[in-house]
Amino acid sequence: MSTVPGRSRPIWRSIAERLEIRGLVVLLLVSGAVGAFLAIAGEVREGDTHAFDDAILLWFRKAGDPADPIGPRWVELAFRDITALGGMTVLTLITVTVAAYLALLRKWSSAFLVLVSVLGAILVSSVLKLGFDRPRPDVVSHLVDVHTLSFPSGHAMLSAATYLTLGALLSRTQAALTTRIYLMGVAIALTLLIGTSRIFLGVHYPTDVLAGWCAGAAWALLCWTVARWLQHRGDVEPSS
Repeated sequence: MSTVPGRSRPIWRSIAERLEIRGLVVLLLVSGAVGAFLAIAGEVREGDTHAFDDAILLWFRKAGDPADPIGPRWVELAFRDITALGGMTVLTLITVTVAAYLALLRKWSSAFLVLVSVLGAILVSSVLKLGFDRPRPDVVSHLVDVHTLSFPSGHAMLSAATYLTLGALLSRTQAALTTRIYLMGVAIALTLLIGTSRIFLGVHYPTDVLAGWCAGAAWALLCWTVARWLQHRGDVEPSS
């Protein structure tokens, strides 16, 4: 029976233990993200977050003028551009592009998993919005047009679910650790910037964004876990 060099126990047992520990860590992270979402949702339903939400929204406005954001004009323009990265059009283009890239590498199952992951996140976000039925903030002026419900932030949730999922799945195709870290770093930075842009533009309460991040991160972790499970079964192409 094969054993780990310098040890007497079988290789399969060592691998199983590593998978067990990794699965436990992922379970704890998902549970933490879901728990945080439920805690925020509970506070929102009870109306205990108004003071916090209004204070943060007003902090992004000049004193005495809730229609004028802080900072020079280019800051507002930059956040308008950043928020578009979490919009349905951009996310769709990115998802299709990444899926096509994976298909070119003949990673058909991975490409299909990307599409299912993003479509699933869109469905979950829509259901949550309808379930909570929270109106948009009215304490400050909206700097972009919005026509949907507020909780949780769709931009925050979908950007977290999409970019974190894509970052994790794409990093599986890379052998170099530095490349993997770079991909995940970009995914996290984009997620944080997009969520912050929604608060700056006055179209979401901070608790909307926090809840969106939690839900999106939980979804991304679940998708990553499914991808790993399918990989070990041989249903998804192995990583590099």
